[in-house]
Order: sequence, then structure tokens, then C-alpha cells
Amino acid sequence: MIKRMTGLAVLALVAAGSFAAPAAHADDAGLKCHMRFNLKGWSAIYKHAEGSGSLRCDDGRTATVKLEITGGGLTAGKWRINDGKGEISNVHSINEVFGDYITANADAGVVKSAGAQVLSKGTVSLALSGTGEGVNLGVDVGKLTISRVK
Repeated sequence: MIKRMTGLAVLALVAAGSFAAPAAHADDAGLKCHMRFNLKGWSAIYKHAEGSGSLRCDDGRTATVKLEITGGGLTAGKWRINDGKGEISNVHSINEVFGDYITANADAGVVKSAGAQVLSKGTVSLALSGTGEGVNLGVDVGKLTISRVK
């Protein structure tokens, strides 16, 4: 059994213009949100994954969410994550969770695997962890989109 390795698990790309945010604005962003999700995907140079989950913030607000990953690189495989967890910090409200997060991965996994990754969207930080199964090998970059299910 080979464990999934995430050699490029931390990538903090910040959207242009977010550097100009006032310091007081960032200091006020003390709300944390917690996400539970399932995700299934494949890759063959192009990477695509879809999933769903639930979001709960410390202020009591909740939402059902849809997850989508798109990207590409030198990668191939088919995989799924069951009962993944996400911790979102540096938000003022649940509405700041939704949108695109930049991803970068280096994977090598067969059968059962586990991994962790940190993503960012401006000053918002998203830490993902989970276990799954499948086969995945390669290096890729892309984006994770979190959207509200209406």
C-alpha cells in the first residue's frame, strides 16, 4: 500500500489587489467555518473532480455546497475522497467561503490513500484533509471552486 504524498501541498497565491486590504479588515476576520465533503475525480493530463458537502460556521450559519476541481499537468488516475474535512479561517461571513481557490498537487497513491492540503483565496485560508481510494500519479495545478447549492 502506497500512501498519497503531497509534496506541493502548500501553495499560497494571492489575487492581485488583495495586498491593499486594510490591516484592520484582516484583523476583524475571526470567523471559522467547517466543511465536510465527498469528492470523486479523474485525471489524464486534464484533471476534473466533483463533489458535495456541508458547511457550518461558528456563528451558526450553514450551507450545502458543491465542489469542483479543474486543472491540468503531468497526471493520470481515478480517485475519490470520502468524509473529507475542511477548515476555513480569516472570514467575516459564510459568503466569503464561496469562490475559487488555487491548488497545486504532487500525488502518488494506490488503493487506500490519505492527504492534506492548504489553499488560499486572498486572505481566506482553507485547510483540507481526507482519506480515499483509487490510483493517482503526477503533478498538477488548478482551482477548487466552492459554490452554494440553491
